[in-house]
Amino acid sequence: MRASIRVGNGCGFWGDNLDAPIALAKHGRLDYLTLEYLAELTMSILALQKQKNPEAGFAADFIDVLTRLTPVMKEQPLLKIITNAGGMNPSACARKAREVLDAAGLNQKKIATVAGDDLMPRLDELLASGHDLQHLDEGTPLAAIRKQVVSANAYLGSQPIVEALRLGADVVITGRIADAALTVAPAMHAFGWPSEDWARLGAATAAGHLIECGAQVTGGLWCHWEEIPNLAEVGYPIAEIEPSGLFRITKPPGSGGVVNLESVGEQLLYEVGDPARYLTPDVTADFTTLQLEETAPDTVTVRGGSGKPATPTYKVSIAYRDGFTATGTLALYGQDAAAKARLAGQIILDRLRRAGHEYARHLIEVIGAGDMVPGLASDGSPREVMLRVSVHDPHQAAVERFTKEFAPLVTAGPPGVTGYTTGRASVRPVLAYWPALIAKSAVQPQVRLES
Repeated sequence: MRASIRVGNGCGFWGDNLDAPIALAKHGRLDYLTLEYLAELTMSILALQKQKNPEAGFAADFIDVLTRLTPVMKEQPLLKIITNAGGMNPSACARKAREVLDAAGLNQKKIATVAGDDLMPRLDELLASGHDLQHLDEGTPLAAIRKQVVSANAYLGSQPIVEALRLGADVVITGRIADAALTVAPAMHAFGWPSEDWARLGAATAAGHLIECGAQVTGGLWCHWEEIPNLAEVGYPIAEIEPSGLFRITKPPGSGGVVNLESVGEQLLYEVGDPARYLTPDVTADFTTLQLEETAPDTVTVRGGSGKPATPTYKVSIAYRDGFTATGTLALYGQDAAAKARLAGQIILDRLRRAGHEYARHLIEVIGAGDMVPGLASDGSPREVMLRVSVHDPHQAAVERFTKEFAPLVTAGPPGVTGYTTGRASVRPVLAYWPALIAKSAVQPQVRLES
């Protein structure tokens, strides 16, 4: 059995730093490079792309990154890549990846895909068989908005990735997978952990959670940001995991950023409801038993991982069409800038009301006067602010009309209006989020070695 493995995550979301995966792979001495692209909104965007083009629906940035990684893969032939860039179309992503590897002379590299998370083809069948996919917060059955649904994906766990690695895959491309599973799976594969080893799965889940958001654990958003050295070249995180479940969080030597108790502690609690019951498809992890210690420069050792059995359900992320929205902005300056901005925002809504348009939702914000964080006191009377007005409504025509009411304020509003030269705001369809649960027995993960 190996003494440890090094798993580095070079991407925290679709749109993250394109240079980070290459720097991490070059200098991180990795066994596994993970790339995490997916969020709830991302899946719905990819679903719409696939509807328009059957060969789309995956995170296209991954293909560019893989192209730049091929020299590293030649220099480090044992490096394996695990990514959820497959999104709504892992097979199409794998075909593009195959072209990249073959063009680089890496024909021997094996690519595996993990699918089965996409429930859309079976959605009506599932509803008819009693899986009502009710809203987790509201309890409403999905049937209430079925016609508006554009995507439905279960969060799969680590086992399909473990199977792909067992089959010899050098690159594993998944659809919707629990974020931490990208790290848990290599540890299970390398050390032969059984699927019911709750303590070590809980520890590996903590490691995966800590590195899944990329640079957030190596200095990004750290409360003492002014103390961070060279944040422009921040190093992306590495989890060095031992067979016992003990692990260390670090970053490539010489890279910017910082790894310390605060940066790790902040990320440990990021997006966590109950730290004693962090629910994943693999384990119910308990973060309250973890012990953090700075054991070397830019290195935090984490001990005491624990967990309990996983739940019998998968979380399902559902996106559905929910009308249209638009947001317009104007800059205002001078004396009483905030008051003038609020008046300008109200003028827009009053004029639209007289034109016969009442909106399902609207919001007036004066950025610079404390509106971005309600309840946070503004300091004094700002001399320049940004007015931001947003509306949301089922009727596209009403939202289109809203976008035409900003420019008139240049000559028919309070003094000090500027920032109007960027054109009218765009109208966008709203894709709303519907969280649900489904029995694991109703979902069949699929692992395939791509030719």
